[in-house]
Amino acid sequence: MRKEDCYLLGKITRRHGLAGNVILKLDTDQPELYNKLESIFVEINGLLVPFFIAKSSWSKNDALNIAFKNSTEALVDQSLGKDVYLPLASLPKLSGKQFYYHEIIGFDILDENNKECGVIRSVNDQTAQNYFVTNLDGKEVVIPIIKDWILEVNREERFIKMQLPEGLIDVFLVSSKKDE
Repeated sequence: MRKEDCYLLGKITRRHGLAGNVILKLDTDQPELYNKLESIFVEINGLLVPFFIAKSSWSKNDALNIAFKNSTEALVDQSLGKDVYLPLASLPKLSGKQFYYHEIIGFDILDENNKECGVIRSVNDQTAQNYFVTNLDGKEVVIPIIKDWILEVNREERFIKMQLPEGLIDVFLVSSKKDE
């Protein structure tokens, strides 16, 4: 399995108990989708290694207590602190204005008048406010991801139409002109 064909599910954060269980902290808004996992891919030395799950139970709202099949002390040690992935194909399809961050890379951002506001290069979800990082005429433009601003997600034509506050895009274009 290649990492490009997978999405980050979470991280194995620590051991749990003496029976070789681990805690998998999920990085998702919908942890309930993962209560019947049969296997996961753990990134070890840059490779995705399959781990099969014997049983799992909820430790917290967003953390699973997992027992691996054929678990050994070495297997548990190897998994600690490692990122966990699942195949992209296992994601449920979203519709309407919902989207996965990985699927909208390369989409155009349009304002409500169909004016181009940039092409999505990446999504920053490491801050309290997630945002699109776009490229508009060679300039980096940051657009907050606010549900109420999103008017349409068009997967066929690869764009997201948004109702943006007046002047938001200009802030990035004007400040970069001063730098030149």
